[in-house]
Amino acid sequence: MSDEERRDSLADQAAAWVPPWERRPEPPADAAAEPVIEDLGEKRPLEGPEASTISTESASERPSGDAGEPVAPSGEAGESVAPSGEAGESAEGGEAARVPDRAPRPRRRVPAPPEPAPVLDDAELRGALEAILLVADEPVAEATLADVLEQPAERIAAMLAEIAAGYTAAGHGFELRRAAGGWRLYTRQEYAGYVERFVLDGQSVRLTQAALETLAVVAYKQPVTRSRISAIRGVNCDGVIRTLVSRGLVEECGTETESGAHLYRTTSLFLEKLGLDSVADLPPLAPFLPDDVEDLADASR
Repeated sequence: MSDEERRDSLADQAAAWVPPWERRPEPPADAAAEPVIEDLGEKRPLEGPEASTISTESASERPSGDAGEPVAPSGEAGESVAPSGEAGESAEGGEAARVPDRAPRPRRRVPAPPEPAPVLDDAELRGALEAILLVADEPVAEATLADVLEQPAERIAAMLAEIAAGYTAAGHGFELRRAAGGWRLYTRQEYAGYVERFVLDGQSVRLTQAALETLAVVAYKQPVTRSRISAIRGVNCDGVIRTLVSRGLVEECGTETESGAHLYRTTSLFLEKLGLDSVADLPPLAPFLPDDVEDLADASR
């Protein structure tokens, strides 16, 4: 064979060569009569004229070079073809469909671990509960105490029961009792008489001489300002007025038009204590006053 014929034979072989990744699998010997094609991953047998046509095309696409001679890839002779693993160009020189990169999985946001609750020993927890219950004016629920102290509700309930049992065993005059869905300190029933006596005696404390004088001025000069009362008595009466107001014997009744000072008058409790129906029933004060009382009052202004 001449060199020219050899080159033509190699060119024909290169033109008919099909890369391995594009070759169709050869059917088994027993299924030669039923060629199979792939359609989206599914295989189905062909029948009729399609089978003979595809069989003929498959036979013509197989390389027919001599044994031991290298076969060039498809396309022009002498050109190399990029391997199948390289993206961007196919074996025939055209652009292949780019396989989209796998989208990265979104990272899970791991929540931060909760801050550990402060460690309180039994003695500190007991003291904290006693301090809170001492200033509480209504029953406090276990859940509220657990939130404030940042402790489990079960531990709070157990400690409260232990404190209550300790007060009872020690014979204290007060007890920790559960009421209205919460816990509160109460005085014991056996000491109710002493508590009642203390409360009643505290309400019946006698007024001081200064308080009696101030109350008399308010009763006879009402409505009257504090400055007027101080002028009549000759001393500052702010503290005494506050005492009479806290006892419920004197109350505010507006302001003075000229100066804007608060005006004070006696209350119904004052009349109740004295057994009077109105301030008009007060005894006359003139017999007890000196003759020049008006002159003294004018001089003090």
